Amino acid sequence: MARYDRAITVFSPDGHLFQVEYALEAVRKGNAAVGVRGVDTVVLGVEKKSTPKLQDSRSVRKIANLDTHIALACAGLKADARVLINRGARRKYSTRRAVGVRPFGLSTLIVGFDPYTEKPALYQTDPSGTFSAWKANATGRNSNSMREFLEKNYKETSGKETIKLTIRALLEVVESGGKNIEIAVMTHKDGLRNLEEAEIDEYVAEIEAEKAAAEAAKKGGPKDT
Repeated sequence: MARYDRAITVFSPDGHLFQVEYALEAVRKGNAAVGVRGVDTVVLGVEKKSTPKLQDSRSVRKIANLDTHIALACAGLKADARVLINRGARRKYSTRRAVGVRPFGLSTLIVGFDPYTEKPALYQTDPSGTFSAWKANATGRNSNSMREFLEKNYKETSGKETIKLTIRALLEVVESGGKNIEIAVMTHKDGLRNLEEAEIDEYVAEIEAEKAAAEAAKKGGPKDT
């Protein structure tokens, strides 16, 4: 295998590009990220790791605003994320790679609004260079669990309900509480807005109350007459 993992352009005998597979593994070990497209809103959510007391938490944000109507969340290598975000902000990003350069160890969830139709959109990219449009999707650590949850619970929502669905998906793999979650909401009118920790805590409390009420109703069940 050693001969075939030194360059992006060299395939192994069984058709693998090991540099791409290594990059995908970096994504799988990255923080959890989820995106949900609503009728009039599109929401990004990421797992927020604890930071040292003396570190500025703003320097480790996983959600970035590229333009007035485009933003992204990412999972994977932080250094690669900074490179792509800076290129995207300058509108010089290209999916083409220079010969001999390794693929970015990064997957992104890109959201935005079409300036003409005013409709929200959600796209996902991965290290292989592919991208696709989604109604809802997840990437990073335990992305399969979040994706299964979204497949079972997704329906077209708007505003507050879209935010709650995003948080509920993250809570499948992240400890409850605003300090462990970063949420950004984009609307066509107001652009991107990051929710404060107190706002996220309110949503989490509401979700947990709804879950407790549903479980209580289920346990009670219909009584025989």
